[in-house]
Amino acid sequence: MKFRSFHLVLLLALPLVGAPQAQLSMQPVSKDKLCVTEGEIKELSGHRMSVIVPKMRAFVTGAVLQEAEVRFTYLGPTKETAPLNSGEVRRQLGLKLRAQDGCNLVYAMWRLEPKAELVVSVKSNPGLTTSAQCDARGYSNVKAESVSRLPLVKHGHRNSLRAIMDGSQLRVYINNKLLWKGDVGPEALAFQGPVGLRSDNARFNFEFFASHPAQGQAGATAVCHAGSGDE
Repeated sequence: MKFRSFHLVLLLALPLVGAPQAQLSMQPVSKDKLCVTEGEIKELSGHRMSVIVPKMRAFVTGAVLQEAEVRFTYLGPTKETAPLNSGEVRRQLGLKLRAQDGCNLVYAMWRLEPKAELVVSVKSNPGLTTSAQCDARGYSNVKAESVSRLPLVKHGHRNSLRAIMDGSQLRVYINNKLLWKGDVGPEALAFQGPVGLRSDNARFNFEFFASHPAQGQAGATAVCHAGSGDE
């Protein structure tokens, strides 16, 4: 009995393989701590928010580390559909990292339609800062070192998307399972900014979480130009 009890304690003490390590600085972000550069976010009770517009872009106004999570419930397509600047039409929700401005940032996007996939992109346009200047230029998709199959997103079901960046190394978790791991390259380290989120042509209720710097750590910030547009 003692032998079996010892092994039970040992198993409970082991970390879950693939699960993100808990961050004590990870905190919910309220609507008033977000700079909305395009679209609209509605405030619900608690820290919950909703988006029902075809395009939404936002980032955290305070100093943060490169870790973010959105916990969301998919409510279906928006009433109107807006194509991307490239002309493509997608339904998607994603996280922004190192979001210096609308032209220089890293995306971890969960595309729902027309094809379900998890795509990591670096958007780099040195010297440009606004969507009007760079449009849809400067995107490069990053190939993963390892990737797993996506879960099916069902109407009314709750899911989570989390991204953690350590230097140029990026890990993306869906429902607390590591689904994407890779190196985004030195190009992504040429700019610095906070974390944020975006959505296209899909309605969600959601909560957003960001990791804030501890004492002695340096967090990233960006100047809020609400309604400035972003792509």
